[in-house]
Amino acid sequence: MQLAAVCTRFAFLVLASASFGYADPPRRLLAGASTSDITPSLGLPIVGNWDSPPATNIHDRLHVRCLALDDGQTKIAFAICDNVGIPREVFDLARQLISTQKNVPPENVLMASTHTHSAVSARNTREVNGEKVLDNYQTLVARRIAEAVESATKNMQPALIGWGGIDEPSEVNNRRWYVSEPSLLKNPFGGMDRVRMNPPAGSAALLEPAGPVDPEVSFVSVKTIQGKPLALLANYSLHYVGGVPVGDVSADYFAEFAKRIGAKLGTDDSFVAIMSNGTSGDVNNIRFTEKSSRHEPYQRINEVAELIASRVAEAHESIQFHDWVALGCETEELDLDVRQPDQAMLDFFQSRESVPPVERHPHEKTYAERIQLLANGPERVTILLQAMRIGELGIATIPFEVFAETGLELKKQSPFADAFTIELANGSNGYLPTPAQHELGGYETWMGTNKVQLDASERITEVLLRLMTSLHTTATASPNNSIE
Repeated sequence: MQLAAVCTRFAFLVLASASFGYADPPRRLLAGASTSDITPSLGLPIVGNWDSPPATNIHDRLHVRCLALDDGQTKIAFAICDNVGIPREVFDLARQLISTQKNVPPENVLMASTHTHSAVSARNTREVNGEKVLDNYQTLVARRIAEAVESATKNMQPALIGWGGIDEPSEVNNRRWYVSEPSLLKNPFGGMDRVRMNPPAGSAALLEPAGPVDPEVSFVSVKTIQGKPLALLANYSLHYVGGVPVGDVSADYFAEFAKRIGAKLGTDDSFVAIMSNGTSGDVNNIRFTEKSSRHEPYQRINEVAELIASRVAEAHESIQFHDWVALGCETEELDLDVRQPDQAMLDFFQSRESVPPVERHPHEKTYAERIQLLANGPERVTILLQAMRIGELGIATIPFEVFAETGLELKKQSPFADAFTIELANGSNGYLPTPAQHELGGYETWMGTNKVQLDASERITEVLLRLMTSLHTTATASPNNSIE
């Protein structure tokens, strides 16, 4: 009888301790994923090249692909869109719509473009009586982003999460080259650059690339507690692949990767795979030291997608999964000066109007228009910077086409054990060369291609490292368990 009384009293104390908060219940990560369709109507202009042909065929449909996570205290979500670049006002409208859902804080949603060059424009914002007005396609994109986030958060279930990376250098090449042929270095401003973007492949004039590449394919994998793959978010610093016929709408290799990695992981149609763009503003997959060879339409897209999916599947076998990790998100707005043409530049372009087109730089007219827009536009721009935490993985975001060396610097300086950057996130503000790359000139540095102050990359890096450090020091809890 005495032993029974002691046991009963002990059981009561355990229950009482739990009831009064002395024993924390096990923490559980929740995750959900979804997609929504943003395929445009035919006839709209396809952007990404010097001309903008109308869309005449839908080769593959465009999507918003979303992953949502909840650690019990913090919810975050990723919404990656098949588009060349989406301005902040579209993402801001999506955040307004998300705020009404009350499922995830809108400031905790990372929205970005993949940078496919075979989608229609989402940049056609107009100003009416001093207010920015979105067109029908922009409104559709914003609405579908919000729908994808809502669906993903409603689909949340207990989940396991892991992350990793693997190098694949064969498909990333710096496209800015030192060359020995002066005719390759002329710019539309009447001057000479020191490097050339996309020089002729296999040319004897090629000397060496002007910058590094980031060969790592980073990824986050989520599966149900039963072990069924639920979603995968990947990141690779490859501009895009291309080889798409004129008039075709396509999500490029980003979507083809998503299809192939799902098959390699043995999933069904409920699995959502996502490929985001890393820091690829000066990187593509052209092998410049080799003579160009002819490829069939979509051939290189399929080859690159197959290779990268195979490499991720290979690395996926050895990652460690956790049933809980700390999540976090911090954001900060940063004001940047907009570059302004001086009078000498304006006078130069005016003086060139009477010159026959055959005697002018092929892009001279385009840049005359672009610098006039800068001269008539605002002198400052406010960008949104964001940092995410998934356990010991840090994710930075930048609303520009970012040079690889900036991404490498963020990885090197990040306080997290692992890190990567998603570009064209929360806006689309042109190219972001480093100050050293600005000194070399080249397409990505030209005023009108680059629109902000020359040290913007350094200021952005400083803010992001501060945000990542704050995330790392304020959420130090360890995972519950590691699942092999």
